[in-house]
Amino acid sequence: MSILIGIFTFVLIIVSVFLILVVLAQKAKNDGGVGAALGGGMTEAAFGADTGNVLSKATINAAIAFFVLSFALYLGHIYQRTHATAAANDALPTISLPAAPAPQNP
Repeated sequence: MSILIGIFTFVLIIVSVFLILVVLAQKAKNDGGVGAALGGGMTEAAFGADTGNVLSKATINAAIAFFVLSFALYLGHIYQRTHATAAANDALPTISLPAAPAPQNP
């Protein structure tokens, strides 16, 4: 289970970076600010006149993926924690055998 949590964490980091870059690449309404400095004009050259729709859809999809992965990781950590404590409580009991009687010297 911990390998799956590690993979989901890595994918969440990749989605987070992608979401940040997509939001920063969007063109601002007044054509200024960070969006223009980080390639707001270049996105029009790459995607054409439909840049706003492509970036909006990418932002929505990345945000949905971010929230789904975050919730899945939350549930995975809860599952791992409850099963770790249950496994510690369900350990097999140790059986202690009675001591053998001491030999008697005549």
